[in-house]
Amino acid sequence: MLILITGGSGSGKSSYAESYIDAVSKGMPKYYLATMQVFDEDGRRKVERHRELRKGKGFVTIEQPFSIEEALERMKPGRKSALLECMSNLTANEMFGGSVRVSGKQAADQILQGIGKLQKELEVFVIVTNNVFEDGILYEKSTREYMEALASVNSTLAAMADVVIEVVAGIPVVLKKGEYR
Repeated sequence: MLILITGGSGSGKSSYAESYIDAVSKGMPKYYLATMQVFDEDGRRKVERHRELRKGKGFVTIEQPFSIEEALERMKPGRKSALLECMSNLTANEMFGGSVRVSGKQAADQILQGIGKLQKELEVFVIVTNNVFEDGILYEKSTREYMEALASVNSTLAAMADVVIEVVAGIPVVLKKGEYR
């Protein structure tokens, strides 16, 4: 089961995603796939806040800022679930964080390929992503390319997902509903 949870910054999507996976995991091991790279004090505070939010919830954290499919190497065989936090970080990392900058299309293709590999191995896969498309600001070319890559990933994931939920001011709004298999 693939669940996509989206929303704006500070919308409550991460907390909701943790509660969601907890409710549907039914005793399976829960992996938290952390994609954020920390570059400054703000980043450290954000990571620490997320660690505090999930403390005691039974997650095994895997730091995986690139090549998300490689997280499988650190997961135990058998039934399992995972929460990927978050797609916007992973997309930026894939495009700009390596030794060679790749195009938005290359990054999107690589991410979707990795997601496909993970999805085959996970009973429940919750992916958190950001909605960064509504501010109406014109950005420079590389930022627009990043936003287009994230939009491509998000729309493909939404099509693949069994469930799509947007969190608005802490309130989950179901955009697409499937059945748990």
